[in-house]
Formats: sequence, structure tokens, C-alpha cells
Amino acid sequence: MANKKQEIKEEQVENKEKVEKDEVSTTKKSAKKNSNRLVLEVKIEGEEFSKAVDKAFVQRNRNITIDGFRKGKAPRSIFVKKYGEETLRFDAAEQLIQQAYEKVLEENKVVPVVQPSVEIKALDENGVTYAFTIITKPKVSIKKYTGLNIKREKVEVTKEEIDHELGHLLEQYTEVALKENQVVENKNIAVIDFEGFKDGVAFDGGKGENYSLEIGSNTFIPGFEEQLIGMKQGEEKEFPITFPENYPSEELKGQEVTFKVVVHEVKEKVTRELDEDFFEDLALEGVKDKKSLEEEIKANILAQKEMNAENNYIDAILEAVGKEVDVDIPEEMVEEEIDRMMGQYEERMKMQGISMDLYYQITKSTEKDLRDKLEKEAFSHVLYRLMLEEIMNLEKIEVSQEEAVEEANKLAEKYQMNKEEFLQNFGGLDMVQYDLEMRKTIEFLKEKNQ
Repeated sequence: MANKKQEIKEEQVENKEKVEKDEVSTTKKSAKKNSNRLVLEVKIEGEEFSKAVDKAFVQRNRNITIDGFRKGKAPRSIFVKKYGEETLRFDAAEQLIQQAYEKVLEENKVVPVVQPSVEIKALDENGVTYAFTIITKPKVSIKKYTGLNIKREKVEVTKEEIDHELGHLLEQYTEVALKENQVVENKNIAVIDFEGFKDGVAFDGGKGENYSLEIGSNTFIPGFEEQLIGMKQGEEKEFPITFPENYPSEELKGQEVTFKVVVHEVKEKVTRELDEDFFEDLALEGVKDKKSLEEEIKANILAQKEMNAENNYIDAILEAVGKEVDVDIPEEMVEEEIDRMMGQYEERMKMQGISMDLYYQITKSTEKDLRDKLEKEAFSHVLYRLMLEEIMNLEKIEVSQEEAVEEANKLAEKYQMNKEEFLQNFGGLDMVQYDLEMRKTIEFLKEKNQ
């Protein structure tokens, strides 16, 4: 479960209470209930704060016009009289947040595992005081992570599975031809014109021309396709249909309407034979007859089963080791993982042409419902990551920079990208190194828990 995480090679450190005072800043630290949840205060004052206020004035003044002065040319005294000195102090405080945050990390030697929250505790003419709530890596204790006797599932491919896949493949290459007697039967494809009427008036969305409808596909509302069975080419028919109560349209749900249908053509699916033409269409290297096709199918099924078995095996090991772990995972870490998973979910929906708003509408759910659904998996992701990192540290599992570079080159070639472009998308060489370390740790667990 070595997901690419936001913090790379996080180092567990001991936070020592420290207070530094100088002309620029002072830092205070307080710990709440959890030892890895710190509230760190920083004050920026003196010349540093004054310069930030001056900069805020220049930026503000550049974009405003005050009566009697050209745009951006009003004296500061006039600006302050109109808008107040507090406006400039607030802008300065916003500008200095990142600087204050970096100072907190440097002075306290802490490594955050999630984005911190920040609050302005005090703001006056003397300076600004921030309170950063920083979550550091929790302590992980593992009672046992070897000798758990986890067995990998043995896989095999049956003749029934090969035959099923062969039938599915033949179905994919099925041809459609005009039916000789042109009478509609189940599984046939009827090419039709249709139009629906409610109380004698055509309704929106109820009309189609030269529409190819497979009988038995349940594409249309219940009862429609069955009415076409027995019709012949050129035949017209008029029949009543009642829309289901759960139909999306308020005007049509539960309503009886009349459809007028004309059948233009009747087609049927013709199952392909395992002949020379079929293998030419298939165009698989080395596959030229039924025996070689079955071998290819078997190899593909076996590869998929092996991959699934490997994933299930790793999941079983992680789950077993996870039960031996004692750790207090901050909810912020789980929430951040949910955020990451939500982003992935949204990307998958976009690839299907579905926005999240449409997804929630279709599934009759909300963003909170989806977040709640992902919470358990997100917790496991965080648990396994912390667990693997602890095992990696205990076993001194390392990956050299040379190994990381070699891996980056391989992956860049695999994805047909230059190395720089790949690293930019992957998160940098450190992330490649971290990912390799996680994979090595999983291999260690597989070796020690057979």
C-alpha cells in the first residue's frame, strides 16, 4: 500500500520546548492532548513587520483612486484616513504567514504530516502573532510483523473459463446481417421509426427514426420491445404503454401513452466461426487456430488471476500486520487522505464525462456520503503507510539515489516520457526513492510471513 504521499521520508523527531527572543520574532509551544499535535506561536514584529506594512500600502494604493489624486498616487496619510491602518496590518499579516510557518518549522525542528491550520492571535501596530496547529508523525508501535504465516492463493485456469472467454470473444466479433424472413424475434435487431403520444399529443423525447433496437436488451421502457415481436418489415403498429412509477420525467411517470411504430428492417446476429477469416480479423501474433487461441486466452486469464492473487496476498499481509500495530492516528491525516481519494474519484468521473454534481444527482447522494464511504479505506491507507515506514526504519531498508535514478529512467521509458517530465509528474526523485523503499518493505514482509 505504498501510495505516493505528501510527506516523503518523514523523520520522527522529539520536539523540545524552545523559546527564542530577538528583535524579529518569539516562538512559544504548547502541546494538546495528543503528543503529536502541537500549537506553536510565532510573533513577527519590528522592522520585518514594518516593511510588510509598507509593502501592503504600495500594493493597495496601486489599485485604488481617491478623490483629488491620480490612481495610485494618494499619500499614505490620506489612504489611512480613508481605509484605516488596520487594513494594511491585515494585508501584512497575510503576506507573512508563509514566512512565519517556515520559521516555526526551522526553530522547532518539526516535520508536519498534514497541512497546518493557522490563526492570527494578535495584530496591532507592534506586530502580528500567529498560532500554528501542527500535526507531526504519531508514534508507531508494532508488536509483531514477521512469522504471521500468510499464504498466497494458488491459481489455476479451468476449461470452463477458457470456453466462456472464447464465447465472449466470438460475441465481440459477431456480425449483423439482414434476416431472411424479416420477422422480428427475440435477440433480433429491429430498425424502426417510433413516436409516442400522450392524450393525442406527441411528447418530448418520444420520437426516433431509423433506430436500431435489439429486442430483449431492455433499452426501452418495459413492454415496448415485446410489442415488436412478430412484426414484419414494412408493418406499422400502434399500441399502449404505461410508463413506470419511477420514470425520471414527472409528466410521464405512471402515465399511459400510445406509441406508433414502423419496422423498416429486421437484422440478426451471426455468430462467427473459428475460420481463417476470423483469425485474420483477430490479428493476434502467433494465434492462427483454435488451439493457439485457447492458449492465448489461458495465458491472459492466468496473468490476471496471478495479479489479483498477488494484490490479495499483499492486502492480507498488511491487514494481519495492521492488527499488531498500536498508533493514535490524527483525524487530520485521515481527512487529508480522503481529500486525495476524492480527487482521484473526481478524475475517474471526468474520464467518463461525468461531473461530481451529476454523480451526486444520479446516485442521490452527497459529498458527505462519498467521504463517509471512503473513510474506512482512507484510514487503512494511512495506517499501512505509517506501519511500513516504521518497519522500513526498524529493518534499515534503504534505496540509494543511484537505484532511484535507474528506476526513474525505467518508468520514464515505460510511460514514453523524458525523465524530467516524468519526475515532475511523479513528484520528484525523492518520491521515486520513497516508493521503492515501500516496495522493498512489502517484499520483506512477503518473505518473512510465508
